[in-house]
Amino acid sequence: MTSGSEPRHAAHESVEERLSEMLSSAEEKIAEEIIADHDLHEMRPAGKPGDDEEPLPSMSEQIAEQLGGVRGLIESSVPVLAFVLLNVLLGESVAGLEKRTALLWAIIGSVGSALAIGAVRLARRQPVRHAINGLFGIALGAWLAWRSGDAKDFYLPGILLTFGQAAVLLVSVAVRKPLIGYAWGIMANKGKQDWFDNGRLFRTFQWLTVLWAVSLSTRAGIQAVLYAMDKANALGIVRILVSWPIYAATFAFTIWAIHRVTSAQRRDTAVA
Repeated sequence: MTSGSEPRHAAHESVEERLSEMLSSAEEKIAEEIIADHDLHEMRPAGKPGDDEEPLPSMSEQIAEQLGGVRGLIESSVPVLAFVLLNVLLGESVAGLEKRTALLWAIIGSVGSALAIGAVRLARRQPVRHAINGLFGIALGAWLAWRSGDAKDFYLPGILLTFGQAAVLLVSVAVRKPLIGYAWGIMANKGKQDWFDNGRLFRTFQWLTVLWAVSLSTRAGIQAVLYAMDKANALGIVRILVSWPIYAATFAFTIWAIHRVTSAQRRDTAVA
């Protein structure tokens, strides 16, 4: 049978087959484009989101969130402030109450304010993780102060904890596993810890971790000196008015140092 003399239904089937092949080819191309776009998204470096991608919160925003934000910092200071004020105002030098009675009211005010903060968060269905952590520390300090009858012991858990944190940071540097690097990987690098292969970043995280250890030791050291001098009220004031500025300065410098290194490396990669 010569070309063009095929039955009519055979020609019709040929057209359908060609249409089917064209549709299949189009679908395959669309699928390939979707897969390629997905792979490009996965390969895109952290900190360089695409035009249609919502950027990750900055490292500072994510760390602040983990710490409870500005509100969390304020709330953690309220129980300490309540303890200091009540212990001073109700003490023998002002209201004239006996030392242990003033201490009792200071403990009640401190623990009560911590409980109130937790209750308000719970009622508003807000995270209570930070409030619970703060309450535990306040309760432990209150128990130590009541047992000894000395207000300065209220601050002892915080002093020891801060020294402990500094020691852990120094150990992480000694074993070449700087904890500031891990924190950056979790909070700003989508959980990836690929900075070990980046010599400049690794060295930056090493000395930044040492810096944090020094910062914590300074904060705890000032309080330890006042503790040894039996300056209970000064301890509370220092904890509120001195510790947070030191923390804020260290934190801001850390963000700047990391951003400086990562930005320089992105520029070098773009030029190359």
